[in-house]
Amino acid sequence: MKPHRLCMTHHLVLSYELHNKMEIYRPHKAYPVELAQFHSAGYVEFIHRITPNTQHLFSHELTKYNLGEDCRVFENLFEFCQMYAGGTIDTARRLNNQLCDIAINWAGGLHYAKKCEASGFCYINDLVSGILELLKHHPRVLYIDIDVHHGDGVEEAFCFTDRV
Repeated sequence: MKPHRLCMTHHLVLSYELHNKMEIYRPHKAYPVELAQFHSAGYVEFIHRITPNTQHLFSHELTKYNLGEDCRVFENLFEFCQMYAGGTIDTARRLNNQLCDIAINWAGGLHYAKKCEASGFCYINDLVSGILELLKHHPRVLYIDIDVHHGDGVEEAFCFTDRV
């Protein structure tokens, strides 16, 4: 979870002038109700209200939702989650509405987050949100995870369906 990776990606896109061959959109901030399509409402609400200054008041919830070691509480955590999840939801909607053939969210891919807990630096599972959006228009979605680590949050979300 290094923000400079996103900056490096952006600079590479500009340096190779790839931005001249693509349309770039600012994503909407995902609404809590959108995040709760997969995540529990209680978990989304907790991510929304927790701050570095108040986390000492919520030791039970921090443990319950697996915040701490890998998934630290930081300033503007919820807004960060809203932005990357909104980007993935927006890319799925653009694909669903046939506004593009390829859509990329450079900030997305946080595939470890589970329904009720953060995991592996992932707070909100934007990939599950994107897949759920795609399933509104498509009978099946092929998800290919190219990370070296197992994307268990996505697997857990769809383990009981043959649509993903």
